Amino acid sequence: MYTGLRVKNMKISGFTIVRNAVKFNYPVVASIRSILPICDEFIVNVGDSEDGTLDLIRSIGSPKIRIIQNRWDMGRGSQVLSEQTNLALKECRGDWAFYLQGDEVIHEQDLNKLKFWMRYYLDRQEVDALRFKWLHFYGSFWRYRIDAGWYQKQERIIRNNGQIESCGDAFSFRRVDGGKLRVRPVFCFLYHYGWVNSSEDMRRRCANAAEIGFMDKDKNNSLDGGYGDLGRFPSYFGTHPSVMHEAVQGHRLSQEDFGHIRRDSWWNPFFWMRLRHKTGQRVKEKIV
Repeated sequence: MYTGLRVKNMKISGFTIVRNAVKFNYPVVASIRSILPICDEFIVNVGDSEDGTLDLIRSIGSPKIRIIQNRWDMGRGSQVLSEQTNLALKECRGDWAFYLQGDEVIHEQDLNKLKFWMRYYLDRQEVDALRFKWLHFYGSFWRYRIDAGWYQKQERIIRNNGQIESCGDAFSFRRVDGGKLRVRPVFCFLYHYGWVNSSEDMRRRCANAAEIGFMDKDKNNSLDGGYGDLGRFPSYFGTHPSVMHEAVQGHRLSQEDFGHIRRDSWWNPFFWMRLRHKTGQRVKEKIV
């Protein structure tokens, strides 16, 4: 198919940071594998861990993966996350650097689209980064958050020219010169699974996040009674990335919730089409 794009060599680097992925049950292997097919290399910055995280990353067994190891200075608070992210970024040699955190996954149906947009903007130096729509799944693989406090779009692909860096708690990126980050949408979803776990696992994660300094110390108390009525959140009718199939099928609460969604949404054509859709509605107040 003719796209009108000039054929030119393009290299894509994937990169991430990870620490204690086994202990806190992060789907980092699925995350890496989700974009590995379009990456020419993948840099993994493995922090000093108390579990088998390093062996877990090595078990992926791809020659594209290059591991660097660092001791994270936890006394730096949330800043340690962007510092370690930037260390991984410095190892990237591609034209584009594709960043995923350990609980973020890309759908295989979007890989060709993403490669198209990276090639399309390759010579357009006025574009610094590419922006995703987010699906923050919560409690169940079939519910997501759109209320206040849950950002709905963010950059994860940046031009690797030394002029862009991770900032804060690695939430986003910024230009080194202080200018506004110039972004373009890619019209693809980023699947965020950080809040689909048992309440017990989430309390441990929240406690760890609070210790680092990027989460309220009282946030984990909100999970004392579980996730509550999941029906107060929008339903997701689409498919999940294939790398998450086993996790989705093995999650009891999600299976129960999907039964409720089937009962309540049998009439909805989006449900039967398994359309990867996100509501345009935005709830401005935080749902507790």
